[in-house]
Amino acid sequence: MTPKAGFLSDGGQIWMKLWGLISGCGCKIHHHYSQYIGSWKVRKNWWRKLLIAWIIFGFIASFCVFWYMSSQAVEKRKETLASMCDERARMLQDQFNVSMNHIQAMSVMISIFHHGKKPSAIDQRTFARYTEKTSFERPLTSGVAYAVRVLHTEREQFEIQQGWTIKRMDNVEQTPVHEDEYNPEDLEPSPVEEEYAPVIFAQDTVAHVISVDVLSGKEDRENVLRARESGKGVLTAPFRLLKTNRLGVILTFAVYKGDLSPNATPAERIQATSGYLGGIFDIESLVEKLLQQLASKQTILVNVYDTTNCSHPISMYGSEPSYNGLHHVSGLNFGDPFRKHEMHCRFKQKPPWPWVEITTSVGILIISLLVGQIFHATMNRIIKVEDDYHKMTELKKRAEAADVAKSQFLATVSHEIRTPMNGVLGMLQMLMDTDLDETQQDYVRTARESGKALISLINEVLDQAKIDSGKLELEAVCFDLRAILDDVLSIFSGRLQDKKVELAVYVSSNIPATLVGDPGRFRQIVTNLVGNSIKFTDKGHIFVTVHLVEEVAESMETDRDPSSLSGLPVVDRRRSWAGFRTFNQEASTSSSLLSSSSADQINVIVSVEDTGQGIPLEAQSRVFNPFMQVGPSITRTHGGTGIGLSISKCLVHLMRGEIGLASSPGVGSTFTFTAVFSNHNGLISQQVNNQSSSISSEFQGMEVLLVDPKPVRANVSKYHIQRLGIHVEVVHDYTNLVSTPRNTDINMIFIEEEIWNKDLEISLQFLNQRAKILLLSNSTSSTRTGLSPSGVPTPFVIMKPLRASMLAASLQRAMGVGNRVNSRNGELHTLSLSNLLRGRKILVVDDNVVNLRVAAGALMKYGADVVHADRGKAAISLLTPPHDFDACFMDIQMPEMDGFEATRRIRNIESSINKGVQSGEPSMETHENVSNWHVPILAMTADVIQATNEECSKCGMDGYVSKPFEAEQLYREVSRFFETPPDENSDENQ
Repeated sequence: MTPKAGFLSDGGQIWMKLWGLISGCGCKIHHHYSQYIGSWKVRKNWWRKLLIAWIIFGFIASFCVFWYMSSQAVEKRKETLASMCDERARMLQDQFNVSMNHIQAMSVMISIFHHGKKPSAIDQRTFARYTEKTSFERPLTSGVAYAVRVLHTEREQFEIQQGWTIKRMDNVEQTPVHEDEYNPEDLEPSPVEEEYAPVIFAQDTVAHVISVDVLSGKEDRENVLRARESGKGVLTAPFRLLKTNRLGVILTFAVYKGDLSPNATPAERIQATSGYLGGIFDIESLVEKLLQQLASKQTILVNVYDTTNCSHPISMYGSEPSYNGLHHVSGLNFGDPFRKHEMHCRFKQKPPWPWVEITTSVGILIISLLVGQIFHATMNRIIKVEDDYHKMTELKKRAEAADVAKSQFLATVSHEIRTPMNGVLGMLQMLMDTDLDETQQDYVRTARESGKALISLINEVLDQAKIDSGKLELEAVCFDLRAILDDVLSIFSGRLQDKKVELAVYVSSNIPATLVGDPGRFRQIVTNLVGNSIKFTDKGHIFVTVHLVEEVAESMETDRDPSSLSGLPVVDRRRSWAGFRTFNQEASTSSSLLSSSSADQINVIVSVEDTGQGIPLEAQSRVFNPFMQVGPSITRTHGGTGIGLSISKCLVHLMRGEIGLASSPGVGSTFTFTAVFSNHNGLISQQVNNQSSSISSEFQGMEVLLVDPKPVRANVSKYHIQRLGIHVEVVHDYTNLVSTPRNTDINMIFIEEEIWNKDLEISLQFLNQRAKILLLSNSTSSTRTGLSPSGVPTPFVIMKPLRASMLAASLQRAMGVGNRVNSRNGELHTLSLSNLLRGRKILVVDDNVVNLRVAAGALMKYGADVVHADRGKAAISLLTPPHDFDACFMDIQMPEMDGFEATRRIRNIESSINKGVQSGEPSMETHENVSNWHVPILAMTADVIQATNEECSKCGMDGYVSKPFEAEQLYREVSRFFETPPDENSDENQ
């Protein structure tokens, strides 16, 4: 509310109606007028000066007439009102300060005589008598009460000592009761909180609040918390008091321990708080008593407001004004800087209306403003439309330029970072094509996958940009899910060697060997989740499981198995998918889930379980937000961009799945997501199956024993060993293993290292067996040969985490079988590529010598005849018809002339020659009888931005191959231009 002086009559309302009619006509005139002159380039100089001069003249004329006859009377009324209002405000404030000082003194008395003495020198009777006899010193209070601070751990003892239960207040605030209906015994007990503030002493006038927890009331709670932090008296907002249901406020002082320093911090004040002393003020009756002391109270009307919230002031006394006449505002300072109060005063009677002066001045003003409004609206509308048009045009240009700059920046960053990594990964790929044993291949493969993981970290920011622009799309290719998880284990196995953490993967046997989807994005999701678990896990295990959704649905009704991979407690993983729509549908029976996973749709559910630090409950809701981490210290301790989980959530949604988590601080976390893939039964699937089976052909039919007392860990080891075609028998009780006769010969015995080191006698019995003894170990410090500290020879050690390729290599060394090179997914299209590229003459254009060498080596591996060029101009010269090149791989970013410009010029030259050949000049013989020259040009760059791909198509390129070359992508692009020779194709099918 603001001070305001105004006079309005029925005649003035008639003028306002007339003004509305004139304004409506003026708007119509302005509309038609602007249609005719709206296209003019109107300047803002002359007409604004003329309009201002006209308005000033109208105001001066009307004001002079009105002011001459009315200013003296108005000023006198203002001064009288201000004087009377300030007097009342000062009296109310002085009496309030007296009451406040006395309440503060009482808080000191309670601190000394109640909390400072053992036993206390104050009880309810003493407090009631003292407050009753000293009530004259608090002229504005209707009662005083003291609430003691009680922690939750002290509640039971406190209630027994007091003989009553702590009651809650909030229900009474929400549903006020009549004074006669109020009964403290009907109040509900206060709910469980960290601390309480029940009233133990109260003046007889407010004795009904004894046992009520003031922290359970919204207004009182805010009051108490601010009082104990500030050390000063604080006021509540006006609210309805208990029992009386009248409007009032409470002044609260915190009672501290006697040894509190005057300069104590808020945290020290909270710690030293013993209780809270509150004085209750019945505002309506107290202000009324004050005004009755003044003889002139009937002359003006008084309103008291709480203006802490300026937009919504709270009326504390008085009725709403019947008219918006002259009024005065006096400030009230009740000692609480947080709360603001004002006293609004106005005359009870309206002043007499000066009819002649008002009519004349208002008429002059309206006429002048009407003319000025019509002129101003017309001219201002024209200029505003023109300015808005120019602003929007400029903003559009800036937005387009910013979008182009963003795409160019991301493309450049991607290229400059990925280009050297292309050399590293390319050379590692070339090294994999050399004659390496299984262990060497595993090392090189792990290094290559680690390089890819490094690029994936770079791509996270680029992926986030794609997500923001809605350009992130998924591939649909055939892949082996188990091989993907093996690669993830290889990436992280080195990081866990120094930790007492076991990393393991288990894939259900119901998962098909080959799925159709985006393997790179699936790997990215699992890598993000496992990487996060490794950051925050220092002991125990990290366990990745993959099942069909219907398998999980069938097991939801059974009791959870409390055992875990490492034996440590883990969170119930069922909580991580509790909110999934897949499991919450009304018809979420096993049959309905089976129908959703038809022969062509495979719905898998992946869980990543760890025994790490866990995530606090308040932080779990924001872990999937971009650039958000659990706490500010996480980035400093563990690093990371904070967008891995955000990207994972987006990728899961693109895979038509859901993602969730279950976490408990100190126990660990479990992240679970679902994804829908397609089932592929074609030739590629058979090739992948044949390839995966070749790794285990020499172990087919072997019989092994697996000794492990932990069921979960035994199932994981059994899963990996069975992938090699080996029959596994699990033995949990190893004490009777040696003496138990068996019908079949055992080729190998797998034993967990902890069992081997635990019992020397059992170890010696195992060594007497004819079967090969193999130890499964997590630690790199395990002795692989020689004698253990106890003198027992140490068997061959197989390092965890287990995966098919490494396990096969270890068994080959343990069994004395010669090393052999195993096929990988990267070699799936090697034979087909060789048939496509053998004998083809291909031009490779790249300004980077290393990348040129990598690209040439990759193509020559498949039998292509490669020619090098390091500049765009050289490529134009070589590809100007006639030439004998079958294709060109063109780098995009090169000095002097980039790949885009070089391709455009090559296409222009080809187009010009083709038109000439079609018109008969020059002859076809001049161009080797080729009537339509068009050499396939594939973009070869490290850029990963969608805009780059679009630019490739615009400039005439035929495809896009990212660095380094991947066999699958290379085959997909090349097969669009080259055909496999019939004889070679037939040989391949044989």
